[in-house]
Amino acid sequence: MVRLTRVESQARTRELLIATARQLFLRDGYHATSLEKVAEAAGFSKGAVYSNFGTKDELCQTVIDAVRAEQVHAIMEAFRGDGSDEDRLAVFDAWAERTIGDPGWTLLEAEFAIHATRRDPALRDKVAGGGRAWVGALRMVLEEEARRRDLTLPLPAGELADTLLSLGIGLGLRRAVDPSLSPHALTDLIRLLLDLDLDLDPAPRPPAPR
Repeated sequence: MVRLTRVESQARTRELLIATARQLFLRDGYHATSLEKVAEAAGFSKGAVYSNFGTKDELCQTVIDAVRAEQVHAIMEAFRGDGSDEDRLAVFDAWAERTIGDPGWTLLEAEFAIHATRRDPALRDKVAGGGRAWVGALRMVLEEEARRRDLTLPLPAGELADTLLSLGIGLGLRRAVDPSLSPHALTDLIRLLLDLDLDLDPAPRPPAPR
């Protein structure tokens, strides 16, 4: 059996703590999850948690950053993938159906943002920075698509990205409360922005492929 070095062991401990914290934060929310619960569920002492993360806020921010990075990657992959415009929009539509309004992630983001805004200006700035990173990724997608089509966007890409993010956040919160709501309006708005044909037939569309 290969013996881990001290550095490898520390890195493995950190990975396990983040994975465990992710499960608990997404399942139970920010306030209901304590560092003691994370340590117990991961099979470590509370001291092991504090040796890797100074506070619960730091651990929760790490989890949220990891989830955001995965979702940004998924969006970028959808628009940079192979196939026709409709094929790639179908991939994005499937992501929206699966992700926008996901109770775990949506409610954790909202709970943590409220906590940060009320408690700690520095933490609030970090949360705001995460939003700006989302806008940057969406702006890049819009600019790439506009160049590919030799298309002039109706507004600066940054403003459109900010609008799309705000729509997505609002829709996500509403879908977390009312899962019957459809996220397809977000896909249709992107279709309009990119000057693609929009089917205005009111008949229900089939579920997007997953």
